Amino acid sequence: MNKGPISQFIQYHYRHFNAAALVDAAKGYEQHLLEGGKMMITLAGAMSTAELGVSLAEMIRQGKVDIISCTGANLEEDIMNLVAHSHYKRIPHYRDLTPEQEWELLEKGLNRVTDTCIPEDEAFRKIQHNIVKLWKDADAKNERYFPHEFMYKLLLSNVMEKDYEIDPKDSWMIAAAEKNLPIVVGGWEDSTMGNIFSSYIIKGEMKATTMKSGIEYMVWLADWYRKNSSGKGIGFFQIGGGIAGDFPICVVPMMYQDLEWHDVPFWNYFCQISDSTTSYGSSGAVPNEKITWGKLDIKTPKYIVESDATIVAPLIFAWVLGW
Repeated sequence: MNKGPISQFIQYHYRHFNAAALVDAAKGYEQHLLEGGKMMITLAGAMSTAELGVSLAEMIRQGKVDIISCTGANLEEDIMNLVAHSHYKRIPHYRDLTPEQEWELLEKGLNRVTDTCIPEDEAFRKIQHNIVKLWKDADAKNERYFPHEFMYKLLLSNVMEKDYEIDPKDSWMIAAAEKNLPIVVGGWEDSTMGNIFSSYIIKGEMKATTMKSGIEYMVWLADWYRKNSSGKGIGFFQIGGGIAGDFPICVVPMMYQDLEWHDVPFWNYFCQISDSTTSYGSSGAVPNEKITWGKLDIKTPKYIVESDATIVAPLIFAWVLGW
């Protein structure tokens, strides 16, 4: 593939330390795909609010990602940005805010994520108004779906299309919905929409079983992994730490150790972008620790880029896309 100006810049300037690790990880990702491998991307934190969709959506459209694991927040916040972008408020001096100033943001319905405030009425409630109809319709029919499947139904119905405030090509959830890309969402209840769904259960307006659970996500993932891990196998590209990465990576030791399926291959590429302090037993653990847990093989290509994922991920994606 002929590389574009971004990739050429990376190749020329990124020669040592974390910069060189970025190049190695990008080349490893590219090679894994060229050899017929599949790739999982895991999205931790608030990558959707950081507008990773600008590059991730194109990765999805071009078939450079085969499955995504994300937090419930990332699932919904890409859609929130889609329909409420003009109402977001950026606060460059967020490190200097006093508790009183934070309280003022709360009273204005502005929920802060680092330097960006998500507008509650325009974002949360706009989605709630539409998604609840889908939840209740499924509940009345005794149908059950995963959290991301409800979001796909919402987007593909085009009911909110008139409210779009960004170019839809920059929404990774729209790209994923159009391709029916597999997604797993561990701990979805730890999200705004998860909280809202729970409130309807508490009020007795729906059944909890209408929403498929995290256990069912794990069972589904085990089946998907078995069917897709032949040949070059499946790679694991982890953006940040937390449940988005911890949840899916465990599917391999679960099958090997708990189910005693000893023909299950390990993850065949691993890269983690993280700025957490290197430590063991945490999101900052180096990849070799994962060997001891039966997640990675001795020969699995392993990369770690200790830097801000909002900077690193788009650059690696740019390399893989040939930009």
